[in-house]
Amino acid sequence: MAKIAKPPGQQLVKRMSTRTKWLILAPLSLLLIGAGLCVLSEASNAKHTGAPFRQWFLWGTYALILVNGGLSLFGQAVRYRVQLDYRRFVRRELKKRERDWSRMLQKRKSSPGRGED
Repeated sequence: MAKIAKPPGQQLVKRMSTRTKWLILAPLSLLLIGAGLCVLSEASNAKHTGAPFRQWFLWGTYALILVNGGLSLFGQAVRYRVQLDYRRFVRRELKKRERDWSRMLQKRKSSPGRGED
């Protein structure tokens, strides 16, 4: 069976670093949330001014889609940021342990062994 090729966009996203993904998703999600809230205020204004049901309902539905999409992208951006912070923490801890280990070995080599006078 032949392999199905991935779409080019999916390959591009897969090659991006976690930091790049976070830098793209965080502002984009905030823009979507803001746009959704603006559309929501427009829908509520249309409802209160007596616009037809279909008009303000569709505006409200569109606003709901934008806000929920923005929130889900923001959640993904937070996830990428947590990954970045955790990796940084692990690297620092490993370097710290390596330094402590090498210092301990240096002390053992420089101090005289037991039983030697």
